[in-house]
Amino acid sequence: MKGTASRSRWEIISSHIFTYFNFLNLVLAGLILVSGQYKNMLFMGIVITNAVIGIGQELKVKRIIDALSVVTATKARRYKNGEFCKCDIKLLREGDIVQFLLGDQIPVDCEILETDGMEVNESLLTGESLAVQKRKGDFVYSGSDVVAGSAVAKVLHTGEENYATQLVKKAKTKRRATSEMQDAIGKIIKYVSYALIPIGLLLFFIQHYSAGNTLSDSIVNMVAGVIGMIPEGLVLLTSISFILGVGRLAKKNALVQEMEAIEALARVDVLCLDKTGTITTGDLQVEELVPLSEEKDMKKILGILAYAFEETNATTDALRRYFPETKGASVTEKVPFSSSRKHMRVTIAGKGDYRLGAPEYLTENGKIIARAEVYEAEGMRVLLLTHDKKEVGFVVLSDIIKADAAETFAFFREKNVQIKILSGDNPLTVSVVGVRAGLPEAKNYIDARELPEEEEELQKIIGKYTVFGRVSPEKKQAIVKALEAEGNVTGMVGDGVNDVLALKDADCGIAMAAGSDAAKQIAHIVLLDSDFASMKQIVGEGRTIISNIERVSTLYLTKTIYSILLCIIYIILRKSYPFIPIQLSLIGGTAIGIPSFVLALEHHEETIPKGFLRNVLRVSLPAAICMVGSLVAITLVGEWFSLSELILSTMHLIMGGIVSFGVLVAVCIPMSRVRFALCLTVIGIFVGAILLFPGFFGVAPIMHLIMTLL
Repeated sequence: MKGTASRSRWEIISSHIFTYFNFLNLVLAGLILVSGQYKNMLFMGIVITNAVIGIGQELKVKRIIDALSVVTATKARRYKNGEFCKCDIKLLREGDIVQFLLGDQIPVDCEILETDGMEVNESLLTGESLAVQKRKGDFVYSGSDVVAGSAVAKVLHTGEENYATQLVKKAKTKRRATSEMQDAIGKIIKYVSYALIPIGLLLFFIQHYSAGNTLSDSIVNMVAGVIGMIPEGLVLLTSISFILGVGRLAKKNALVQEMEAIEALARVDVLCLDKTGTITTGDLQVEELVPLSEEKDMKKILGILAYAFEETNATTDALRRYFPETKGASVTEKVPFSSSRKHMRVTIAGKGDYRLGAPEYLTENGKIIARAEVYEAEGMRVLLLTHDKKEVGFVVLSDIIKADAAETFAFFREKNVQIKILSGDNPLTVSVVGVRAGLPEAKNYIDARELPEEEEELQKIIGKYTVFGRVSPEKKQAIVKALEAEGNVTGMVGDGVNDVLALKDADCGIAMAAGSDAAKQIAHIVLLDSDFASMKQIVGEGRTIISNIERVSTLYLTKTIYSILLCIIYIILRKSYPFIPIQLSLIGGTAIGIPSFVLALEHHEETIPKGFLRNVLRVSLPAAICMVGSLVAITLVGEWFSLSELILSTMHLIMGGIVSFGVLVAVCIPMSRVRFALCLTVIGIFVGAILLFPGFFGVAPIMHLIMTLL
């Protein structure tokens, strides 16, 4: 589900009321009315309560999400009243003049009027990852990302005619987060839905024509069998857990754009991230100028380069703070920085070609590169200035490490989450910064240009390194895919255009709200405070949600499994079904209903192993088999000793409670004070109901039972 706030109030209410299982429950309630045994309609009270709770919780969370969604609404720069001002893309009209800068996602189809070398990534449209340079008169289409330069353009299409409308629909489908848990629950519900009606009809036939029950009792027994099979509470609690999780994450400044991503977030065991803005603040400062030639105008040239382009980044901001703008220079040609070139270029009339960027991209002089590495070994960022391809000097910059970086890395280490740093900077620099930030594994680094292109070969070596430097957007994507191919659940944290491809292919893509529109559009989760340290709370919350759902699922699936098996076996044996609906309501309410709501609201950060269905069936399947075996044994032994139906019914209910509470205790391990109190409370309610209201629940008074068995 993209944009969890998009559902209207009516959509929320109708989704909880008009369901297949609610319709089936209503039909079963009608049959109970026909039978005249009205007390067995108690299950409808539970159905109504569940629906009301679900509606209330989702409406509450909707208010939170709606308020936050505005924060990340897509904006455009429209020319109005003599200047470019931000406005919502919904306000754009055909013929409007708009401006695009580095990092923008183009929201409408346009024609270029002016450009200083704008390049766009059209990979989401064409599949081609290489940037395409746009000139005056060229067309750009919605969904493209600006990866270099800037431009002024005229809007051609908006609304339904705009390609973005179709693109968004496709993007949602392509990048939808996968949920192993929801897929498994969906399959269970589908197969149970197929089996409900034929098994119910066959059970009724056996109860009435073979077991010798009256029409009224046959209806009641059939209803008991069918409602036991319905995993409606599982669907409700799963939805509520996700919805509450989205709300809690929203309060922690994380906007969930796809609820399925919560599960991926909980299961993440490899977290990929950039250096800038995560480990470091992203604010650079010029530390030193190192001349390499007799060039006297180095500061003036840098004063031209820093102000040559309208768009800015951390590097140009640092240069502008250090160098004043050089006036009077005539720039005849300019090429902005891009992640593929690793440099910017200007041509100055009468002076020639000047370039500023990564040393290894601008020179093949081994001595120059080795000299740069001396600074990089100290964690500095080094830029090389060249004049007509001759080395002029270094610009040495420093990047400030975030104060909470070490604490954040310690958290992930404790939670068994590997960290992979994917940076466009020099790998040695990134390694030094990583070690200083509290990540000792960062000493294992590699230049991404040395990585093999073949995925199989990449998989073999990917685990050896923590730091990957000089990583292109395509290589980030390849690394993420290789990690996933190795069986890892990957998370990708990014904020720039160069992160888009990796964010799209990661199991859970996480973008910074302060980053590019393109990154936010493609991500599953957006950190509204743009603080990597908040990932501690975000991951912890994700683990809480999924762990709670697995616990609750164990309770509900145990009931579904043993109900199906009981129906089949008692059809084969041609015996009366061992429960009536009111008894199943008592077992379900005390051993499943109340505990599930309490457990779903717990907060803990346990590690979530892979394999949702395997984890759940590890407890629920043996418990279901134990339940069925015990009940069948009671039925057969009771007939052997000619026990009355009332005594048999009592023994069936008690045994059903014992097994169900055994499952509850199992899912509550490790036992906390809250869980212990929960178990004691619901067991007390169950026992009290049997002792105080035996007739209502169709069981014998306890003394009568004891005397009969003795």
